[in-house]
Order: sequence, then C-alpha cells, then structure tokens
Amino acid sequence: MARKPGWLNAWKVLSQAATRSTVRTQKKVGKAMSKAVAEALAETTTRQIRQARQTTRQALNGVVSPAPPPISRGSGQWLEGRWGLGPLAQRSYCLFVPDAASKSRPVSLLVLLHGCGQDAASFAASTHAARVARSANCMILLPEQSSQANAQRCWNWFRSDLRVAAEAGLLMSIIEHVCSQQAVLQERVYLLGMSAGGSMALTLALRFPQRFAAVVSHSGAVPHSARNAVQASQAMHGHRGPDVQALRLALAGRQAPPLLLIHGETDRTVVPDNALASVALWLELFPHAAHARPAPGHGRDIRRGTRRPYNVVDWKLAGQPCIRLIRVAGLAHAWSGGHAKQAFSDPAGPDALKLALRFFDECPHYASSSPAGKRRGQGPAPILRTG
Repeated sequence: MARKPGWLNAWKVLSQAATRSTVRTQKKVGKAMSKAVAEALAETTTRQIRQARQTTRQALNGVVSPAPPPISRGSGQWLEGRWGLGPLAQRSYCLFVPDAASKSRPVSLLVLLHGCGQDAASFAASTHAARVARSANCMILLPEQSSQANAQRCWNWFRSDLRVAAEAGLLMSIIEHVCSQQAVLQERVYLLGMSAGGSMALTLALRFPQRFAAVVSHSGAVPHSARNAVQASQAMHGHRGPDVQALRLALAGRQAPPLLLIHGETDRTVVPDNALASVALWLELFPHAAHARPAPGHGRDIRRGTRRPYNVVDWKLAGQPCIRLIRVAGLAHAWSGGHAKQAFSDPAGPDALKLALRFFDECPHYASSSPAGKRRGQGPAPILRTG
C-alpha cells in the first residue's frame, strides 16, 4: 500500500487537534453559558420569590406600602402603645410627643385615622406627621386598625349600627387614655382621617360631638350611609346618602364641631359628591351650621408655587368658618401633599395637614368642656405656636 504524503498526515493531525480544541472550547463555553443562565435564572427566581413574599406579606397585613415604625430624628419622641375596651378589644397606636409638652404647658392633640391599605407607620410617613407636629408644637396620635378587624385595615364605618358603635367606642377609649396620660389640652382635641379614616372621623364626631374641637375628612365617604360593603361602594360612588332622621334623634340637639372637607376633584374611588353630601349633612343637623352662609362668590381659588391649585368655600358664622370645603384640582384618591413613596399619597398637592391647622386656627370653638370654649362663636387659641 502506498504511503500517504507527509503533508497529508500533518494536515490530519492538525485537523484532529483543531477539532479536539473546538470541542473543548464549546464545552467550556457551554458550561460558562449554562452557569450564566443558571445564575440569571436563580437571580430571577430569587427576585420573584422575594416579590411574592412581599406581596404575600402585604396581602396578609393589609398594608400596600409598608413603612418602618416612626423614629425620632429631631426634637420630640415617638411612643408606641396599645389600649382599648378590654383584652379582646384593643388596638395599637403611635403617639408623637413634642419636647415642650408638660403638665404646666399642655398642648393640642391631633388624632389621625389612616385609610384602607395603611397602618399607623405608613400614614405617619405619608402625612409627614412628625415634621408638622414639631412646627405646630402639638401631639399626634395615630390609632391602628388591625387586619383581624378588617382584612384591608379599613375602619369599619360601613357596618351595622352595633359594630360601628363598638369601633367608635374603642377609638374613643384610646383617645381618652392618651388624654389622661399625656399633657393634652382637653378642649383642643382635633380629629382627622383619610378615606375610610375620614368617614370614621365624621362618625366619631357625630357620636361624640362635644369631645372634638374640629373634625377633618380627607377623601372620605359621607358617614352613616352604609351597613355593608355593597352599600359602602354605592355610597363611595355617590349613590347613597346618610340616614338624617336617625342621626337627628341620636344627637338630641347636640352641636357638632366645625367641619373641614378636603377632596380631590378627580377622585374616582370616593367621588367628590361625598364631600358635598357631608356639608349638607352638617347644615341639616346642627343649629349653628344651619345659620351659616357660604362665603361671597362661593369660594376662592388658591395656588402656592408649583403645587396643585385648590378652591376654598367657607360657610361662616359670626365671621368665622364653621364649615370649609377644599377641592384640589387634579388630585385623585390620595393624601394631598403626602410622601412620594407612599401609596394613596400625592406630593404635588397642597399639604393637607397644614390646611387643617390653618382651619383650626380660624374656626369658632363649639366642642369644648372648658368655660372658655363654651362661649359660642369664640375662636380657639392658635394651635400653631412655638415653645
């Protein structure tokens, strides 16, 4: 047999070596790619698991954008507590106490009721509660609804009369507990709420009308208009009104505190008609409000800097507003002027808490147990004060 030329053998050897090298390279590349793909898949899976866990935690605790418990970063301190009507009917709360508060120098108390999908910590973050409390030198109390009482942490303003009364009584017990333990001006307790918290704030004001110096509902449905979730949805969309006759009998001639309503003009969750219905309810039920008249021109338009413009209408008595309606242009179902990273919060709107404080300074004082507060038509001492 003829021998193959040397160059052919060399070519064969080189080809085999190249093939082996290519195979080895492909194996290495394949392993590297497999490792990279595996790592990418593992990272994606880990991220998905983390997101699923976060979604599950949110679903279980009912808070859409959780926030850490508030801590003191300046003057004043945050306290946490738990109180109620007994071991089976209690709620947690957060309380901000300014440094200047003492028995010899008591301060006003603002009670803030969060909305659905929120808790005390997230609502404190959304409203910038501590910052405003420091500048106003006041205490801020944030009761917290439990997920056991409502899976979405809504305050139960839309249940049976018995259940609404029980929850209102529980909240009132927390407020009275804090008032008894802290240096609070008893005639200067103000009540504010967002969404379901706004409806519950109005409910509390109607059940304990002489206990609050003023009440604020931000984006809340008209109170006493629903006994179940279906009726609550109807009320939120403007299709149900309150039982005025039953409320009149329950009030027995007592007068409610001055009322502030803040509502976004583009709110589709709780339509703005609810604010108008709450104004009509106050005018219908309370003697002092019945004599009030809307301000000349039916409102004034205000815009501060680049924030959303808003319209203010006052119903005045003796020259002072006893009802104020603020409608914020372009605001949906969100706390006006709230923290950008919180759900149900619009940083572009005017600061709702500051709007409330201005109203407290201007409105007459009806709901007071002190002799000074009982003089009808007399305005309260300013809540915005230092030292």
